[in-house]
Amino acid sequence: MQRPASPRRIALLGAESTGKTHLATALAERLRAQGLVAVVVPEVLRGWCEREGRTPRAHEQAGIALEQARQVLTQGAAEVVIADTTPLMTAVYSHLLFADESLYDFALHHQRAYDAILLTGLDLPWVADEGIRDGPQVREPVDRLLRDALIRAGLGWQVVYGQGERRVESALDAIVSVAVRGHSALGVDRKEHQKAPETGFCAACGDPDCERRLFTALLDQPRSRPPKRISGLAD
Repeated sequence: MQRPASPRRIALLGAESTGKTHLATALAERLRAQGLVAVVVPEVLRGWCEREGRTPRAHEQAGIALEQARQVLTQGAAEVVIADTTPLMTAVYSHLLFADESLYDFALHHQRAYDAILLTGLDLPWVADEGIRDGPQVREPVDRLLRDALIRAGLGWQVVYGQGERRVESALDAIVSVAVRGHSALGVDRKEHQKAPETGFCAACGDPDCERRLFTALLDQPRSRPPKRISGLAD
């Protein structure tokens, strides 16, 4: 199968301590196991804090956002790029911590470069991280600001819940539901299956197992034919 001209990009967004980094690594491993060239772009903020020994000030936020975008957009050799956060997270924290909303325009413009947007749910317990994290009290405000920004921009997303492996499976289901919608081999009609702007999930059939069946159908393709990619991202 011919590699796409540009990578498919998956954005992981979410409040602190909601498992984005672990999920990014686990997703990449699962996609690589299906033959995809998948890379993870790490969170620039974390590396910045470790290098500087502190959290950034208001005037330093824009540089972090720009570097996060640059690292994602320069991964041209990959088939799938998984971003362990995007500039939208920087914009949200700038808004929350410094009352600075100036980064939203850039961040939301960049967010349109992604084929799937996954929002990690707040069902995981908050865990301290050597002074980098602000505390459990900011998780709900961050989650709300993220959703508000995505709604304003008309961008769909899917929420990922679950513990351990179930969280990875939930993320894979979400990716597949985006990638294979309209895939004639699976009998999915674009006119019948559409993402609701509030959640990104199928808004037509009302079946909570819809994405699971699509995922299973991909994996059950006969082995005598060229194997389908796990997410349809390289088709």
